[in-house]
Amino acid sequence: MSTADAKASTASPNTASPRTANPWLVLLVLCLGFFMIMLDTTIVNIAVPAMLDGLSASLDQIVWVVNSYLLAYAALLITGGRLGDRYGPRNLFAIGLVLFTLASVGCGLAQNSAQMITARVIQGVGGALLTPQTLVIITMIFPKERRGAALGVWGSIIGLSTVAGPTVGGLLVNNASWRWIFFVNVPIGLIALIGTFRIVPDLRLGRSHGMDMVGVALVTAGLFALVYGLIEGQRYDWGTIAGPISIPLVLGVGVVLLVAFVLWERRPAEPLLPLSLSLFRHRNYSIMLWLQTLIAFGMLGVFLPLVLVLQSVLGMSALRAGLTIAPLSVAAMVVAPLAGGLADRFGAKYILMAGTSLFALGIGLLVPVIELDATVASFAIPMVVAGIGLGMCLAPLAAEAMREIPPLQAGAASGMLNTTRQIGGLIGTAVVGAVLQNRLAVAFTDQARERVAALPADVQQRFVDGFANANSSGFQVAPGQTGGAQLPSGLPADVQAAVQQAAHDVFVNGFVAAARPSVLVPAAVVALATVSCVAIVPRRRATDTAQPAEQPVAKRPAAEPTVAAGPA
Repeated sequence: MSTADAKASTASPNTASPRTANPWLVLLVLCLGFFMIMLDTTIVNIAVPAMLDGLSASLDQIVWVVNSYLLAYAALLITGGRLGDRYGPRNLFAIGLVLFTLASVGCGLAQNSAQMITARVIQGVGGALLTPQTLVIITMIFPKERRGAALGVWGSIIGLSTVAGPTVGGLLVNNASWRWIFFVNVPIGLIALIGTFRIVPDLRLGRSHGMDMVGVALVTAGLFALVYGLIEGQRYDWGTIAGPISIPLVLGVGVVLLVAFVLWERRPAEPLLPLSLSLFRHRNYSIMLWLQTLIAFGMLGVFLPLVLVLQSVLGMSALRAGLTIAPLSVAAMVVAPLAGGLADRFGAKYILMAGTSLFALGIGLLVPVIELDATVASFAIPMVVAGIGLGMCLAPLAAEAMREIPPLQAGAASGMLNTTRQIGGLIGTAVVGAVLQNRLAVAFTDQARERVAALPADVQQRFVDGFANANSSGFQVAPGQTGGAQLPSGLPADVQAAVQQAAHDVFVNGFVAAARPSVLVPAAVVALATVSCVAIVPRRRATDTAQPAEQPVAKRPAAEPTVAAGPA
């Protein structure tokens, strides 16, 4: 036995080295924590209609509930990767678990939108600390020839969470309360936390990083301004908010701050976004960041209009809506590990090209399906096609992005990879939400004018005005609502019944008309990802000429010296 192995064998039972730790058990714990993060996204999506009702929230407020989490997550992911490099990925993974679990309790207890948004921000911080550590540790403990399979398992967690999210979320909303979609994180978080300290090795790279707080402030403020302008734009008719402040000005400030962020990142010795490092010299890594952004835009952007159509328009229960989406999730979960293995053998380029094509096609096939007489079966083919495509993207993209990255840069690289996914989802949800609100404003007014002839002449204009002004106070689109229109009241019973029926017809037909172009947006964005795949440099395992990765260092008890250990 070598000296290194002998010393490794005497380490404390809670401090394993990469050489002695079973990498697949470590992967299991990492995936459990990552599963909790991903589960939260999909569970929240399926519960949006119930939350709209339970919190008395408008459409723009509920978009904030979704995006406040994504905003904090995206803005701090790279910082989370840096902190992991500095204090150890296992420690940051554990801190992220604790924050996320406690914030989940806060979400479940929230009584209004403001409380919910605050708790969601804290969840985002926890997720940002946890997520980058998963890829860092996987990159450290798995050799390159087995990393694709490991990342395939990691990628399948996204598919598994999208299966569990809609179905488990639907069951909880139907049989308990939407609040339990957050409480369910508590046992998962506790189990993952125990496993973290018993199984996951405390790996250190032996390097301390500085914190680029100016970069954090610029990117956070820039993303916030951009997202605020997109979400609140329709409420202010894309014009003045107050005094000289307008929606175009807010959007412009967001763009300027993000540009300033990129320019600033060339100055610090250790920037938040490591433009000065060699990461972007890897062409495929840069392309994977772009593809990750576009795919995440499509993945999260399509859920908002789809879930509302299923529940608020077609009248499905949360469980039935979850089962309608489930074929996408099942297909992605099954395909992701297979795609990861194929990428190891044949390279990622054409697998990603086929995957993005199928994903875009599946989303596009939803457009003609969105009808008032649609059933669960109507959505099956689009969901399966989209799921196969998504599954073909997840693992090959992550494996190709991290393939040439040495461990000393793994924290920054994985942080950026995860950041682009969250930014893509953040912008996708905000853009699709903005398109949906804009189309609702037009469709509701058009539908009201078409159907007003059936009402008495003295209520016709008030009926139309009620829908025309609905966006000023936020669209109410929970099941049973009529879009937030202020309908004429104090009318005879027969006239009031006619008004209610007309309002229902306006709502369902208007929402269908608005949802179709909203769904086309993520389809077009994912189609752009297909075109972008042309730029990928083909790489086969047999011709892989990457230099050997730098070896991680395992933390030892204080009484023993640090011992270098190679990956398992």
